[in-house]
Amino acid sequence: MGLVIDSSYHMWFVLLVTAAAVYFFAREKYPLEVTSIGILTSLLLFGQIFPLPDVNGRNQLDAYHLLAGFANPALLAVLALLVMGQAIIRTDSLRPLIKFFVGNKYLPPKIAIFGILLFVLGFSAFLNNTPLVILAIPIMQAIGISAGISDSKTMMPLSFAAILGGMMTLVGSSTNLLVSSAMVELGYKPLAFFDFLVPGAILAAVGLVYVVIILPRLVPERQSLKQAIEGNEKEFVAELDVTADSILVGMECVNGRFPALPELDVRLIQRKGHLILPPFEGYTIEANDIMIAAATRQSLADVLSKFPGFLLSEEEVKVIDGTEEEDGDDEAKNDLETTVEETRILAELMIPPASRLVEMTIDQVDFQRQYGIVVLGIQRRARVVRRTLGRIRLEPGDVLLVAGAQGSINDIRSKGQTDVIVLSGSKKELPLPKKAPIAGLIFIITILLASTGILSIAVASITGAVLLVATGCLNIRQATRAIDRKILLLVGSMLALGVALQASGGATFIADLMLQAPFADKPLYMAALLFIIVALCTNILSNNACAILFTPIAMNMAVNMGADPIVFAITVIFAANCSFASPIGYKTNLLVMGPGHYRFRDFMKAGVPLVLVLWIAYIFIAKLYYGL
Repeated sequence: MGLVIDSSYHMWFVLLVTAAAVYFFAREKYPLEVTSIGILTSLLLFGQIFPLPDVNGRNQLDAYHLLAGFANPALLAVLALLVMGQAIIRTDSLRPLIKFFVGNKYLPPKIAIFGILLFVLGFSAFLNNTPLVILAIPIMQAIGISAGISDSKTMMPLSFAAILGGMMTLVGSSTNLLVSSAMVELGYKPLAFFDFLVPGAILAAVGLVYVVIILPRLVPERQSLKQAIEGNEKEFVAELDVTADSILVGMECVNGRFPALPELDVRLIQRKGHLILPPFEGYTIEANDIMIAAATRQSLADVLSKFPGFLLSEEEVKVIDGTEEEDGDDEAKNDLETTVEETRILAELMIPPASRLVEMTIDQVDFQRQYGIVVLGIQRRARVVRRTLGRIRLEPGDVLLVAGAQGSINDIRSKGQTDVIVLSGSKKELPLPKKAPIAGLIFIITILLASTGILSIAVASITGAVLLVATGCLNIRQATRAIDRKILLLVGSMLALGVALQASGGATFIADLMLQAPFADKPLYMAALLFIIVALCTNILSNNACAILFTPIAMNMAVNMGADPIVFAITVIFAANCSFASPIGYKTNLLVMGPGHYRFRDFMKAGVPLVLVLWIAYIFIAKLYYGL
């Protein structure tokens, strides 16, 4: 049994928890997950000890009501969309489109940069924009280097374009889905997929004009990252053995490159005991040639994903896939091959000075049998290596690019090997480009089903995520890793806070305070005031937290004024997406802060004017489009 107290105490306690949430989210003294769990626990304990009965005597602050947010369809849809976005990145589905901007010699660099901004803005309306920005950062850097444009002029526009794209559809941002979900909790119909497409597209277009024309003039011209990138983009020496059935046989060198290997710098061809050195103009590849090439890690990963036979023999493929054993039936073995192939990874190993492997050749070490991995290339800064990979003698400081199963790489690290060191952060799963058409088709069908209303967004997204796992575009481990626990805990706890605010009367109290403004009888002015308050808070707090916190307040304001609550809910969506004025406002801002060499004040200098521009644009939209 709980203790009966005056209902006003419930309101003041919930308002106190709300203020504490704002404080701790803004200070970031504790991890976001800790703050979220603390908020949820305090509400659960208070609701249990001091129940708040409704007219039927049921406690409105019991665990059933407060924890219902974790089963919220919008939250589940957000998590499923994260899984779908991971599958798109995992299969490299967007690679052909992005390569169009980089590899097209007829496309001027500035036009290519604008094209990528449009691409990111458009796809952010349907995909989680964080992996999109991760994918686009190196592309923008490459174009910037070729055009002599500083990264500080391109990185912030990239992040802002991604945020702007999220304003256009219901799935463009988790913020949008959560506002719709909060409306359902308050007894309203959920927003439809394209309910705010037109005003969202107008805001995105206005913002894009600012991003393209004005923003580059506001950010400082910082030193180009060209040298840093060239230093970090390590080149490995790799060996390609040309078999009789290889598609390389008969291929002629054109402009210093072989068409099938455009990103590999061939340093040497060994043919029947003779060495052929560059230039290779007029030379044709023959069967049994051994090619020694220099390439970046990404280039070798692309070759390995598309043409494993170029770098690996059948035996080496079995080593990586872990299928050397002949035991077990064929069906079980095929399942194992599929599972392991999806989890094979690239990693970098360094040879320390005290290693027993120093002065041994790669063939003598026999990495396949000792460690269950295959050496793809070696990186040595001191000099160019011109010999077959197996005959290279290892030296202290050499970095080996290796491929192997996840378990084999983990074993090297977990067993504390002193002969080789797995470099921190070097492990990366190989993409599965052969699954790209399947992933792309499932994604398109999911969006069509959700946008046409045939399936709800939650059902369509969960079904799409399940199909991506079932078709092998990613496995269960990768799917679960794509689910962000911060989003799960933050959204669940803030939905609980929203329920408590509504049940205790806290949302009504705050709305009434805002309605004390001199122009409280004018819906347009109140919508403008709500927009700028939410836009300010979203740059201090999480945008998801702002969406859930302000939605019940906005709906109460609209009801009290006799205005359309849907318009005020959409106002919260647009304002909560204005995370431009601080690097902590949104994940993509943090992603570009390092590559762009930005400081905190750079975001304030460039982001505050954009927030004001969008605020003014929204006032016109509210007046002319919504008739406020």
